[in-house]
Amino acid sequence: MDLKTIQEHFHDRNWRMNNLYYVKDENGKKVLFRMNKVQQYLHDNLWFFNLVPKARQLGITTFFTILYLDQVIFKDNQTATIIAHTEKDMKKIFRNKIKFAWDNLHPWLKNEIGSPNTNTANELSFPNGSVISVSLSSRSDTVQFLHISEFGKICAKYPDKAEEIVTGAINSVHAGCMVSIESTAEGREGYFFDFCEKAEKLRKEGRQLTAMDFKIFFFPWWIDDRYILDATFAIAKEYKDYFSTLENKHNIKLIDLQKRWWVKKKELNGDKMFAEYPSTLDEAFSVSTEGAYYSKEMNRVYLQNRIAHFPVRDEGTVDVWWDLGMNDFNVLIFTQTIGPAIYFIDLYYNHGYKLAYYVDVLRERGYRYGRQILPHDVEVRDLSSGKTRKQTLYDLGLFNIQVSPKPQDRNDGIERVRGLFSRFYFDEVHTKKLYDSLANYRKEWDARLGVFKNLPRHDENSHFADAVRTGCMVWNEEMTFPTDYEKEQWERKTDQSFFAD
Repeated sequence: MDLKTIQEHFHDRNWRMNNLYYVKDENGKKVLFRMNKVQQYLHDNLWFFNLVPKARQLGITTFFTILYLDQVIFKDNQTATIIAHTEKDMKKIFRNKIKFAWDNLHPWLKNEIGSPNTNTANELSFPNGSVISVSLSSRSDTVQFLHISEFGKICAKYPDKAEEIVTGAINSVHAGCMVSIESTAEGREGYFFDFCEKAEKLRKEGRQLTAMDFKIFFFPWWIDDRYILDATFAIAKEYKDYFSTLENKHNIKLIDLQKRWWVKKKELNGDKMFAEYPSTLDEAFSVSTEGAYYSKEMNRVYLQNRIAHFPVRDEGTVDVWWDLGMNDFNVLIFTQTIGPAIYFIDLYYNHGYKLAYYVDVLRERGYRYGRQILPHDVEVRDLSSGKTRKQTLYDLGLFNIQVSPKPQDRNDGIERVRGLFSRFYFDEVHTKKLYDSLANYRKEWDARLGVFKNLPRHDENSHFADAVRTGCMVWNEEMTFPTDYEKEQWERKTDQSFFAD
């Protein structure tokens, strides 16, 4: 490029972004950076705080690193920081994106800007007082431009680091400066999910954003023209139904070339497909994959559209699956078994109340109840009263109690749940917290060793997963009916309409 052309467009950021910088392509070759349509859309619609949940390989991190390099080169006394997911990614982003773009800048421009004062393994500082760096955190620095890469994965694996990024790095960016966060999704929990949920709500409501509100940009896989496959093969009915749901429910009309690309990519990515290549924003967050116990099973739930409206049916009684958790956190899951299907129709959870409160909740729901399935520790005697919680519930008028056996190994119970998962259907409104928790139920992460431990992470999700495991441990094809003694007690102690006979 001749010097005159550069000088003519020197003050046009859009032109600079498309004409000055070189990057490595997917084959490692040096190419001129030209914004694709996703990157151009971002450039033309940038806000102060930007949030980008997206499919893989759309070039979002590359876009922001080139944008921020451009800003520190052409503006005085600016600080830009990119926070990476891992040390390996930190080095890769700096070496292959920032340093490579600087090293290959036009010689005249490099001479005008001046040699960097600092040129280390993760930082460039320039004579104009501006600095760009890549790190794993940025707690104390005040920055004008902050980019956080793969924040969803940081939230899932390193919650303490995510907390530090939010309270430290993001808080160091003042109103009027720029924050950008991009990631593939990693379950319906953590800061990344919370930020996206709030930003999407603001978008749907058409609210005017402040300089410190996140503007959300969701980019699904099908927006990329490269994601097509020219091939001929039969598409399984399960996938045809999925594509029909996309069209009928979300107005996403895919051509055959896109559908066949998706099918082959699904075969390759398996459980991670929805997170890596989501079709909708809700789908992106549908399933946690890293260390999640039920990622495969929940993927099939979404694929087969088994989250919908499932009203209570008159022909079946309602079973209740309980979890009596630590610190009085109790979960009640209301289910109906109709033929081979187990419908999760309702949910209640709370903490800080005695058992009488939860019996009242059952009465207020007004269902025709079948079995009350409780965990094995309901038969442990209370030291103060000498009574078991099972006996206390009997005294409160709750009968047809069935105690779930304690599994010899927790993984045995998890396998029992997996074996029944294909029968599960979830009411999309009344049991949202339940299916979100099952998707997020995961192994404990060992940050020191960098591996998942072979035991569940104890958090709010585990209470709901424990309640499901309790029910699955006793579930069978034949309904268990109450004993004659229990029927007699119902007639004596409680309204007959409360429990089914």
